[in-house]
Amino acid sequence: MSEQKKTAGPMNHGGPGGSLGRPVEKAKDFGGTLKRLLGYLRPQRMRLTVVVIFAVLGTVFMVVGPKISGQAINKLTDGFIAKSAVNNVSKIQTQAAPNIKKLLDGMSAAKAQAKAAADAKVEAQFGQAGADVTNSAALAASARATAEAQAMQTAQAAVLKQANLTQAQFDAMQAFYNLPNVKTIKSANEKADTVQKIFDLSKQMPQSSGNKASIKESDLKTALADIRETGGAVPFGDIFRIIVLMLAVYALSAIFTFVMQYLMSTVAQKTVYDMRRDVDLKLAKLPLKYFDGHSNGEILSRVTNDVDTISTTLQQSLTQLIQSVLQLVGFIIMMLTISPALTGITLATLPLYIFATAMIAKQSQKHFARQQKYLGQLSGHTEEMFTGHKIVKAFGHEDEAIDIFEDSNEKLYAAGWKAQFLSGIMFPTMNFISNIGYVLVSVFGGLFVTKNWLNVGDIVAFIQYSRQFTMPIIQTANITNIIQSTIACAERVFEVLDEDEETPEPANPPVLENPLGNVVFEHVKFSYKDTEPLMEDMNLHVKKGDTIAIVGPTGAGKTTLVNLLMRFYEIKGGKITFDGVDTREMRRGDLRTLFGMVLQDTWLFTGTIEANIAYGREGATHEDVVRAAEAAHADHFIRSLPDGYNTVLNEEATNISQGQKQLLTIARAILADPAVLILDEATSSVDTRTEVLIQHAMAKLMEGRTNFVIAHRLSTIRDAKMILVMNHGSVIEQGNHEELLAKGGFYADLYNAQFSGASIDEAG
Repeated sequence: MSEQKKTAGPMNHGGPGGSLGRPVEKAKDFGGTLKRLLGYLRPQRMRLTVVVIFAVLGTVFMVVGPKISGQAINKLTDGFIAKSAVNNVSKIQTQAAPNIKKLLDGMSAAKAQAKAAADAKVEAQFGQAGADVTNSAALAASARATAEAQAMQTAQAAVLKQANLTQAQFDAMQAFYNLPNVKTIKSANEKADTVQKIFDLSKQMPQSSGNKASIKESDLKTALADIRETGGAVPFGDIFRIIVLMLAVYALSAIFTFVMQYLMSTVAQKTVYDMRRDVDLKLAKLPLKYFDGHSNGEILSRVTNDVDTISTTLQQSLTQLIQSVLQLVGFIIMMLTISPALTGITLATLPLYIFATAMIAKQSQKHFARQQKYLGQLSGHTEEMFTGHKIVKAFGHEDEAIDIFEDSNEKLYAAGWKAQFLSGIMFPTMNFISNIGYVLVSVFGGLFVTKNWLNVGDIVAFIQYSRQFTMPIIQTANITNIIQSTIACAERVFEVLDEDEETPEPANPPVLENPLGNVVFEHVKFSYKDTEPLMEDMNLHVKKGDTIAIVGPTGAGKTTLVNLLMRFYEIKGGKITFDGVDTREMRRGDLRTLFGMVLQDTWLFTGTIEANIAYGREGATHEDVVRAAEAAHADHFIRSLPDGYNTVLNEEATNISQGQKQLLTIARAILADPAVLILDEATSSVDTRTEVLIQHAMAKLMEGRTNFVIAHRLSTIRDAKMILVMNHGSVIEQGNHEELLAKGGFYADLYNAQFSGASIDEAG
């Protein structure tokens, strides 16, 4: 239960889009742990450099995308404005041409008629004068010219009066009529100049002539610029090229991001591979006291959950943090290039983001912490109740167990509901604030468009940037929390790596080719804690072939003696020799191959029964395994199983009984054929009949070997050659069964208490 409480929190930090309200683990030494973690990344610095470069490139291409799309919209808008202006002017020219032509034709006819009348009058006048008039031709020509001019002027004035036109208006209409139709002009600049002239002339012409330009003067400048740029048509070619460019930019961004993720996956997996390897090597070098002081679940959590958290953070959160920061900076830069004023409006909402995030995170953090606490309580209670299901039913505590579960479940529900609710309103709140900025940008942006300060495409691009501006802020804050928790996980892993290791192996260790089994303890001192000595002067001489039984009350030091013998713990003083060689001068692996152990707590792994027995000796054949099983009286029950020796044991070997598991471990020890045999209550889990059979088989196995037998049931060691009675870490009595009973000391009281049921003072 306690382990579940410890590991429930850091297993799920959420992704970059997750909640900011989740509890954040904080490292004790953030800087130092981060430095060590970066040390594991150092071998991958080349890949990391490429990852950063590709992250920058991918983000840059992604950031410029809206700006390019805005340019396409601007091109499209400019093209439509230019085309609309040209069509409008051309329409004006087409509609006004007939009326103006009729007026001009009427004016020409009136002038011709007036000229003809003037000519006739002059001819009549000079014809009556006769031929005697000198210089009549010259005078006639002069008179004719004067008469024609006056007549045409009078006729023109009459036509203008009839048409209700001024001379200036007539001149403007004549100039308007003489201009070519703008649609027929090829040159963009000439077309723009013609539009300008038509606009200027239209202001001088009468409005009733149908030639008034509908373009507002405020829009004329924009229209002329668009005509000069686009030629008065929609530039589909330019737009197509921009679209292709935009697709290429987004494709490159996706490619760079893909390569970045690929490389970062390699970096993350290689980093945690090195970390797992170092942890595994470290665990192999740690003394037994470390494993005695830490639960299996805690160690597994550090090796699996914490390392996996580091892997996930390196693979996902680190690159997303880089991209989020780059996006945030990139968005601000791109918005500034479009409109500093609108950028200021957008940034004005930033304090709202910070305030809302801080408030929601502060409140949800408390409820997430309670949720993790109650989840641990509920998980622990559930595990206890299902593990001890039979006991709960046997003593009738089902209702009480259910009540406790319901209480924890209610608390978990309340805390979880509040935590998830507060966490869930984070994004709606951010969206609400984002919408406020969106409304402000839309309103002011529309105003800027009407003032021709910005184009429509610029506003569209800016709105895209302002809408995306929220996500990098949330991601950056969330990933910062994830990194905090990841550093805390890394710190727990480094705590394992910093543990004190076993004393180093000797450089030139002696190797016993033919071990005999002579074991000597000389003035051995040992304590688990420096303030609480256990063995102060342990002396023991065991010769080859001796069977030594070790008895004593709980905590007397029986198992400690075996642990020291196999160097699971290091002695604090004195020495232990094996065949005259100090065990500290031998390699631990070489020393431990001299021993075979059968413990009270059986250990079998997932695999076949034959593989579990063959574990005792490398290269053992099937026949060797069968002989060992027969010697341990396990062959009969093995063959009764459906698959015999090929029966696969499950994870906890629950598909066979506890006594059968003990028989398999005894068979494994028999197969190992060690020089020294250690039995720690080896027959405690078998029935009396099987125990007798095993004792006879083991009696033959013990012949010629040194044997250490740790026993609580004193009836099983009556035949031992030597019985060591231990208390408080020292041997207080020794001798055979009859001798110790005859002494009437501690052993005699202990032996008699097992049959009389009387209590015994452990102090003797």
